[in-house]
Amino acid sequence: MKKQNMNRDWIATARTLSQALPYLQRYTGAIVVVKLGGHAMSSDDAMDEFARDVVLMQMVGIHPVVVHGGGPMINAMLDRLEIKSDFVNGKRVTDAATVEVVEMVLSGRVNKRIVQAINAQGGKAVGLSGKDANLITCDQTNPDLGFVGTPTEMDPEILHDMFAKNTIPVIAPLGAGRNGETFNINGDTAAGAIASALNADRLLLLTDVPGVKGENGDVMTELKAQQIRDMIASGVIAGGMIPKTETALSAIEGGVRAVVILDGRAPNACLLELFTEHGAGSMIRDDS
Repeated sequence: MKKQNMNRDWIATARTLSQALPYLQRYTGAIVVVKLGGHAMSSDDAMDEFARDVVLMQMVGIHPVVVHGGGPMINAMLDRLEIKSDFVNGKRVTDAATVEVVEMVLSGRVNKRIVQAINAQGGKAVGLSGKDANLITCDQTNPDLGFVGTPTEMDPEILHDMFAKNTIPVIAPLGAGRNGETFNINGDTAAGAIASALNADRLLLLTDVPGVKGENGDVMTELKAQQIRDMIASGVIAGGMIPKTETALSAIEGGVRAVVILDGRAPNACLLELFTEHGAGSMIRDDS
């Protein structure tokens, strides 16, 4: 009986691979930007699973780009260094001392952990931030928030060079100011700006919720841009989902073919979205 069960498992695996063929062909040569955060960064096992998925994506012909956050790690380091944070309307004021810690944590500990995980799975990842090779130039978002930046100019040439060398970029959300400043950028915002600059086929925003929920609380699997605007205006989309959906709208307006907000807690979430008929999470497209 045990051998029969094993045979059924292998047959199911082979069938799944066969059914994935059209999707594998569909994404050959495509650029897919993945915003990594939340659960997928919470444990070594989750990180290893994510890294395997990214390596597999590259092995079948996709050009993956990983953009990551690191808020909890930044908070822990600020607490350890006894650096007090002030907040304006719920947003952290990033003063000179804080931005030094942000850069140290994001470009150092967090970025290299992801790079190491991908390399351990057989990939070739290289870590960088938006400050490298003039990838992201920022203006200050709001003087009251200090060194928080909004991307205004993008130069993705270094990323295309990395694609040509089968290298996976892992990007910390930091940008350079016009006068040499270092700016902290919201991770979703940075991912959207990078996806737009690359005219990416997909932007995958990994979150800790299943997707965008409608009035009845059910996850909506496909949405048009105008639906998102209407749902924000009516209050159906609220709280932390507002900035994510606004990032999606900006990315689509910037040339990204589609944005998917999906649950990073689900096993193999990126593979489910890209390589199965059912997909995962909520896909947002333009109104055409």
